[in-house]
Amino acid sequence: MFLAQDPTLQDFGHDTWWLVIIKVVAVFAFGMLCTLLGVWFERRVVARMAVRPGLNQAGPFGLLQTLADGLKGAFKEDIMPRTADKVVFFFAPTVAVICAMTSLSVIPFGPMVSIFGHRTPLQVADVPVAVLLILACSGMAVYGIVLGGWASGSTYPLLGGLRSSAQMISYEVSMGLSVVAVFMLSGTMSTSQIVAAQASGKDYELFGTTISAPGWYAILLAPSFIIFFIAIVGETNRAPFDLPEAESELVAGYMTEYSSLKFLLFMLSEYVAMVSMSAATATLFLGGWRAPAPVTTIWAGANSGWWPLLWFFIKVVLLVFVFVWLRATLPRLRYDQFMRLGWRVLLPINLVWILSLAALQVYRDPETGDGKYVILGGFLVGIVLLALLWPSGKKGPDKPLEEQIKSRPPGSFPIPPMDLQVPPSPRARRAVAEREPANVGASSGGDLADKES
Repeated sequence: MFLAQDPTLQDFGHDTWWLVIIKVVAVFAFGMLCTLLGVWFERRVVARMAVRPGLNQAGPFGLLQTLADGLKGAFKEDIMPRTADKVVFFFAPTVAVICAMTSLSVIPFGPMVSIFGHRTPLQVADVPVAVLLILACSGMAVYGIVLGGWASGSTYPLLGGLRSSAQMISYEVSMGLSVVAVFMLSGTMSTSQIVAAQASGKDYELFGTTISAPGWYAILLAPSFIIFFIAIVGETNRAPFDLPEAESELVAGYMTEYSSLKFLLFMLSEYVAMVSMSAATATLFLGGWRAPAPVTTIWAGANSGWWPLLWFFIKVVLLVFVFVWLRATLPRLRYDQFMRLGWRVLLPINLVWILSLAALQVYRDPETGDGKYVILGGFLVGIVLLALLWPSGKKGPDKPLEEQIKSRPPGSFPIPPMDLQVPPSPRARRAVAEREPANVGASSGGDLADKES
């Protein structure tokens, strides 16, 4: 029975040293394998959406192309700028990779399993504030980008690093507020306990009728799920929010001066962050390693043994597919549009949604203790907020021309005549300016001959 058991916080910290090493190596291999396959997956999917073959030369289906690109990049010349801070320039890419990989240590990949006869959870570690560790690792990744741009000793990387820091910090606020709603419903910050809280739905009394709500927070907390996913797309610098690497504006941004393995580490950190954030999304909102309802209805043992590892991997792949789908579909946003979306749209919606959810959670039925109207109220509030605060693409009416002229600050450029009649140039000859149209009448042939002579 323990093979289908949810791990608790008391189940962690009792593994032997060799079992801990096996878990750490397995999680590291998972992150690296998903990264290598993610590059191939992205190029194949984008090619499919663009109606072209894509990778099909190196290995079957082009699977060895990523390995070939890695070897080619490793053997390229490693250039160090003269004005660079050599120590910081060297360690900045490793900071980005380590922070992205560390967050996988608190992700639950499955229930209690048996490894060589030892009962252990399919998770490296878990703490009462594991979700805060994921947010901290995401925030620490900013240092790798900022230090990489500053240590390059060049203008373009510095601008790219500053712009990247503003972007990632802005969307960390929305990402952190989205997780608050998960804390409120689950009552814990432990990743394993959040997955356990989504194991089954909850019954709510609505106007005397019992309604069974689903267990996944992606449905119960739909506004938080949507905002969280938008925030992680901006946090991982993926399209359409790939402004730190805007080649058309910043010449590859903060990694302009990087080459060879250090450049590959920056690219690796982006894909590792995409995989780790997809795993965090599946854990917080999609039931973690648990199979969806149709599978559990048909097969009672779907959540036991090592099968949950398959369901978790499928959810991560589907979320990575959405990342790739966005890149192949949406154009890159301007920087002002991107920051406006984060501060003026996502943040107000998140704050109002959390306050509404808190009010619904506090108001409880004195007899049953269950929150009343949580499902209906939550969906109505989310729909109303999205309808009211969604930015409109229509421009407002223009002011009359007279008001625009009056509102111009003093010292502005002169305005041309409103009647669009340009006066003659003072340098033109008076004969040209006051010339009358020529009037040539009919005349005899002799007159024309005299004039010609």
